[in-house]
Amino acid sequence: MQLKPNAYRLNETVKGVETMTRFALAVLALASGVYTYLGVRGILDGSATFVFFAAIIYSAAVSVAIYAFWSFMLRFAPLVTSGVQRIGLFVVMAIGCAMIMAMSSWLNAAALAGSAATEQHMAVTLQGYAEDLDNAHANALSAQSLLPDVQRAAERFSGLAADERESGALTGTTGSGSVVQLLTQMGTQMNQLAATITGSREDVAAQFEQGSARLATMRELVSTPGAIEPRADAFQAEAVQLTAVIASLQQTGVAASVKRASADLSAGFIAPVADGSSADLANRQDQVMETVRASVAAQSAALSAAADEILAAPAVEQRRFVPLSSAEAVLRYWQDFIPSWAGAISIDLLPVVLVLVLMIVNDAMRKDSESLEEAENITAAEMLRAMALYRKMEAAGIDVATGQPKPAIEAEPVDLPEVAELPPEDDGTVTPINAAQRQRTDGPRPA
Repeated sequence: MQLKPNAYRLNETVKGVETMTRFALAVLALASGVYTYLGVRGILDGSATFVFFAAIIYSAAVSVAIYAFWSFMLRFAPLVTSGVQRIGLFVVMAIGCAMIMAMSSWLNAAALAGSAATEQHMAVTLQGYAEDLDNAHANALSAQSLLPDVQRAAERFSGLAADERESGALTGTTGSGSVVQLLTQMGTQMNQLAATITGSREDVAAQFEQGSARLATMRELVSTPGAIEPRADAFQAEAVQLTAVIASLQQTGVAASVKRASADLSAGFIAPVADGSSADLANRQDQVMETVRASVAAQSAALSAAADEILAAPAVEQRRFVPLSSAEAVLRYWQDFIPSWAGAISIDLLPVVLVLVLMIVNDAMRKDSESLEEAENITAAEMLRAMALYRKMEAAGIDVATGQPKPAIEAEPVDLPEVAELPPEDDGTVTPINAAQRQRTDGPRPA
């Protein structure tokens, strides 16, 4: 059996935890101010003194605002009972929560995960630079795919020249004539083109190795522990050098040079004059040289088409590393730091739970107070006065339950025995009385 009503006990408990509530609210406001200071310090520019005092003032303003706002909510929200008023109060509380998040929570997240977010930005940029280097290297080496075709053409022309010289396979006459001279010239040009393609391979390999070394340095800067600001500065310097290497790789490609050389094979074809000793030999030499011209034109068209396919590949766009502050990095990569965001927001919005708890408790107290019987709240003096009043009402013939006078009870008639009349005495000193004529309502006889 409860010695005190539940509403009274709830009220006493709320009073008991009021000091703890204020202390908890002050600690939360202070913690939010500290992390806000750390976040503001990372985004302000200027002298060290200016940054320090500006961050202190802003964080103090945030702490005071949070404490004052939630103090108002804890005081007034539990006392409001109207539905419309409660909805209005909830709207105001939602606006206040949004303002607190705007001025504090994102800075708290920047303080909690700012360095990690900056490292994330560096890692993402590093991955982009690695892809750019690979693409530029692939584009530069794509011209190497033309080397087998060029070498085959050079070998074919050189082989035909040797066959014509030794056995007269084309004109039917052995010896070094105009046809051998033309075929040798075409073979030499093809060998020169093959040497150009082969020579570019060494330059591409050297530049790719230099770019790989830059990437390795950047990876170390991302993964090395320590302050993030100097690492970000060094990372930016390495990124500039790597961008130059990538641009150089794109200029090292020889596909355009191969296309121009292939066009020159056909456009700049110069056939020597037939030097045959007879008209028949000269005629055969002209026919073979015309065939060689057609073959050179076909080879030139094939190489030009292959070079066009290589040149049609999209060029690697130059990438720039844009350094971000810790707050900007947290906002950009917020999906990777959801736990930090949750902790930062919880510091500012945890008093919402306290407000809701107090509202529920106050509603319970109001409900219990309405259902209490008067006897549970009556004092001893009130009890004595009530008992005295009850006795007075009973004595006055008033019904306590209804407050109305009790109805009068009519007396039933009583049959009295007949009394024999006594004969009057002669002395005349006694007066006879008729007992039957006396009524109950008659007053007392006179003395």
